[in-house]
Amino acid sequence: MKSDIIVIDSQGNGYDLALKEAKKVAVFTELNHKSGLQLQLCAEELLSLARSVTGEIKASFWIETEGNQFCLHLSTKTEMDKEKRGLLISASTTRKNEAAKSFLGKIRDSIEEALAAEVDHSDQIPDDLYNDLANRVIECADPEWDGYEQSTLRRLADRIAIGIRGGKVDITVVKSFK
Repeated sequence: MKSDIIVIDSQGNGYDLALKEAKKVAVFTELNHKSGLQLQLCAEELLSLARSVTGEIKASFWIETEGNQFCLHLSTKTEMDKEKRGLLISASTTRKNEAAKSFLGKIRDSIEEALAAEVDHSDQIPDDLYNDLANRVIECADPEWDGYEQSTLRRLADRIAIGIRGGKVDITVVKSFK
């Protein structure tokens, strides 16, 4: 079974619809209450992960089921840079780009990785000067993304697959229920 495809954007449009769709799938497939909540949590964390890492998004979200296996899909386009690419690949279970399976796919992936732009951090104060400032606020390394979604998804999901080809990102979260 394949659920409806929900379009989500960075203004939050479609976010609630996607969570409702996950709940509808849980009811339709007759998951028990606990499993239904886990499916909804996987959907919520997947959406948060994509928004946190890619920033501005316009994504498509849907769920496919076969037996007791649920695959949550999210597909989006983003301006890819080395930092985003690294964060996305590190979120996958295998730590590899799933779109680079064939020989030509691996070559394409290597070229895209080499051509990905470096993130410009020139507007930031160098660490040695920043440490000398009085009354500074100590923040985590990346205040926009603390990895919470990634760690939650890793605990809940059986597998997380991330495929990157150019600026297109496909994230699949696989969860099986008994």
